[in-house]
This record gives sequence, structure tokens and C-alpha cells, in this order.
Amino acid sequence: MVQHQAFGAKTDGRDGVVMGRRGFLALTGVAAAALAGCGPSGGGPLVRLASGEVGGFYYAFAGLLAAAAARSGNVRIERVTTSGSQENLTMLANGQVDAALALSDSVGDNVDRVLALGRVYENYLQLVVRSDSTIRSVAELRGTRVNLGADGSGAALTGARILRVAGLKPEADVRVSHRPLREAMAELTAGEADALLWAGGVPTSVLEIPKRMRLVDMGELAVPMRERFGPAYDRVEIPADAYPGGAAVHTIGVANFLLAAAAMPEDVAASIVELLVYQADSLVPTEAAGTQFLDGRSLIGTAPVPLHPGAAEVYRAWHG
Repeated sequence: MVQHQAFGAKTDGRDGVVMGRRGFLALTGVAAAALAGCGPSGGGPLVRLASGEVGGFYYAFAGLLAAAAARSGNVRIERVTTSGSQENLTMLANGQVDAALALSDSVGDNVDRVLALGRVYENYLQLVVRSDSTIRSVAELRGTRVNLGADGSGAALTGARILRVAGLKPEADVRVSHRPLREAMAELTAGEADALLWAGGVPTSVLEIPKRMRLVDMGELAVPMRERFGPAYDRVEIPADAYPGGAAVHTIGVANFLLAAAAMPEDVAASIVELLVYQADSLVPTEAAGTQFLDGRSLIGTAPVPLHPGAAEVYRAWHG
């Protein structure tokens, strides 16, 4: 078996996941370089991949995958900028794109309309407040102004669930808004919002932690989230060195799936999965080496979404 490094995460021994600073470091910073030569020109069929916001982890990962595809010459991947998981799933269901990245808990009613190419990494829910804020828990958001992610993002869905588990009713107890990350950051910095929720990799450089902002611990809500909404949620740790000078917090992690339309030809699906399996080193920045691992068992762990037949064939061949 070929062992490779990718975006899975290590358990923390408490039914959770631990992540070092290097685990997601610099993806957004390397995306532009990785995209050199990875546009729609070149050999192979074209696959339009719904990713996410500029500056976010989905967007960066899609860029790295597109670059790897360009090098392989077997398939072309065109990255499509979106607001996130829910919009990605809508576009995939409507035939606007051929593949999409999505939080596993966002799949919902789409589970019978999509197929999985792999479970690619863990997303981290990050609740951010200003450094001088007195807010120390989700329950203390009552009466505040909170951005729960852009319309169409996975954070919008998961964030509403987090509020409910904490005993808060969106809109009734919390003034909810939905802005893209950079707009939400500007509002928080200007004092026009009290908190924002972001679902993405760690670190997310634009969050400016701990310079002007800090993370709120949400670890205690992981188990209630699982009990109320299902097994998609893990207790994960963001260690102190994830953001230089920051403090360790626990939060909620959700697996990310790389999904495909059922109509995707098997050879095309296989070409994409071969990138995940055999070019995994090129999908992980140097800073992440040794901290994130994704073996075959992790890649194929896409339940309740079934694997695309083309993907399953590659995994069978890989395992022998």
C-alpha cells in the first residue's frame, strides 16, 4: 500500500481530532503559485469544480488539485469560485458544475443525487470575536450580532445548529447576518458585529488571531451536536501554535467530501481519484508534511454518500 500525506487529522485520544499549526498552513498563500499552468487548457476532459470563497480552504485546495491535474494531462480541472458547501451542492445538482467540495453535514437531501470521490480533509468551525470581547462561550452570544458565514456556505447551516444546541434561537436570541469572510472581518474589526463563524482550515491567515481577534472554545458542544444532528461532528483541537501567539481551544470539526455528479464518466472520476492517491504530496504544502495523514480508509470514508464506481475501482486497485 502506498502511504501518503493529505488532509485527514490525528485523533486526540478523547474521541476528537488534534491538529498542529502546520496542518493547514499556507494553503491560501501557495494557491496562486500552484495554479500556474492549471487553467482549462491542456489535455483530458474538463471538470468544473465548485470550490469556495477566495482566501478560503476550499478555494486553495481546488487550486492545488487543478495544478496536479494539469501536470497529469489526464483531466483538466477548472476551479469555480462560490460561497461554499450549500451553493456547491445546488450547482452540482443543477448540472452547473461536474464536481464540488462540501461539508458532510451539508449534503442532506442531496445524498441520493451525488456520488463521492473521497473524504479529503477535516474542516474546523472557528468562532471569532475581537480580542477585547467578553464573550467566552456560544451561550454568551445571546443578544449579540453574529455573522454565520455567507449565504450558501456550510457554516450558515452548521452555525444555526450550533446556536440551537447552545440553547439559542437564531434571529430571536441572536442577530444573524450572512456575509463573505472578508466583509464579516471588516464588520467585526469596525465594531459593527460581535462575532463571526468560519468553517475552514487552520490557520486562516486573514482572521488576524491573536493580533486583533481570538477564538472561542466550542468543544463542549461537539457531543450534543452528534446526539442531536448525527455523527458528522467531531471534537477537534486547534492548538496554541496554530495561530502564533494564540491559545489552544477545542471546537467542532466536520469532514469534507469531494463529490461528483452521478453522470461523471468512470474514467474521469478515476483520473481525479488517482490524483488524490498518487499525487497526494503535491496536494499538501511543505509546512503540512508530517501533520496530516489520509490513508485509504480515510479516503473511502464517505458514508452516507456512496463512492463513484470510478473512484471505487481506483481504491480497489490501490489496496490490491
